[in-house]
Amino acid sequence: MLIEADETELKGNWIEKDEQVIEDETCKRINYLIDEVLTYLSTDSSGWEKLFKDPADGRLWELTHPNSDWHGGGPKVLVLISAQDAKSKYNIQTNS
Repeated sequence: MLIEADETELKGNWIEKDEQVIEDETCKRINYLIDEVLTYLSTDSSGWEKLFKDPADGRLWELTHPNSDWHGGGPKVLVLISAQDAKSKYNIQTNS
């Protein structure tokens, strides 16, 4: 369930099942990663996007909700972000 070296994006989806909307396995994996593995660093000015660091390799990951018109912003997306982009968007210092 950890992030592989060649992964750059994890995109969750919602599935309709028995008249309910449930998270797919990628959503569950993203939840596990942000709750148990990745280190939280910052939230952007909107309050919707969050920056995390993978302690295993130091890569930076951005958690977004790209479907703002859906309830709760829709399924989560975790995408690799450069240190430069993280520095300017989240106004933080990075080691890279």
